[in-house]
Amino acid sequence: MRALVREPSPRLAEGLLTHIDRQPVDFDLARRQWDGYVGALQGFGWETVEVAPAPEHPDAVFVEDAVVWWRGRAVITRPGADERRGETAGAEAAVRELGEVLRIEAPDTLDGGDVLKIGERFYVGVGGRTTHGACKQLAALLDVEVVPVPVTKVLHLKSAVTALPDGTAVGYLPLVDDPGVFDSFLAVPEPGAEVVVLDDADRCSWRPRPRARRELFEQRGLRVVAVDISEFEKLEGCVTCLSVRLR
Repeated sequence: MRALVREPSPRLAEGLLTHIDRQPVDFDLARRQWDGYVGALQGFGWETVEVAPAPEHPDAVFVEDAVVWWRGRAVITRPGADERRGETAGAEAAVRELGEVLRIEAPDTLDGGDVLKIGERFYVGVGGRTTHGACKQLAALLDVEVVPVPVTKVLHLKSAVTALPDGTAVGYLPLVDDPGVFDSFLAVPEPGAEVVVLDDADRCSWRPRPRARRELFEQRGLRVVAVDISEFEKLEGCVTCLSVRLR
């Protein structure tokens, strides 16, 4: 199992914001938190592949937005924010030897943070950084079923919704536009999309809080590991944004 990661830019505090107010970002703390995140991946047996640093791009640490991976194929995205399009070159270089490289073409745009894979189906958030046309392109490139999901309350679909190993979508209802689009949906008591699949049986909630959510997952028989990413949350980041898991 491999996971792409990318170290934070010294300009991290300048990252784009859409739905929250800007707060001071402690870069040294963010770097330590990133190291902890990478260490957690490695502790679960993932080989981390570092994408070349992009110090000129404040949001480059959110490497998930640059590439979508599916069964040996890498779709290089076309980010919805003009300022982020330079991030994809490094991601493409990192995956070029690992699988077939495909691309989302203009004028459509796609951020990887809008792509939630549940089983064989892709749920893709539209309305923010990602277009309906990109959904059609992704379906054709990967020969998969793509379900467009409206996103108006958060930056990306996976800022609000992730999924458990059994295929249940998980989210905080006030931030989810249409929970009915998912076959199975579990409402959680607090905001924050912080669940990442580590293997077929485990989940990782990488945030020391909130306890109620952690207990909810543990009651479902899931193993939970907490890693603080508070500085990245100030930039609308969540745990899925910080890696691309290749499997």
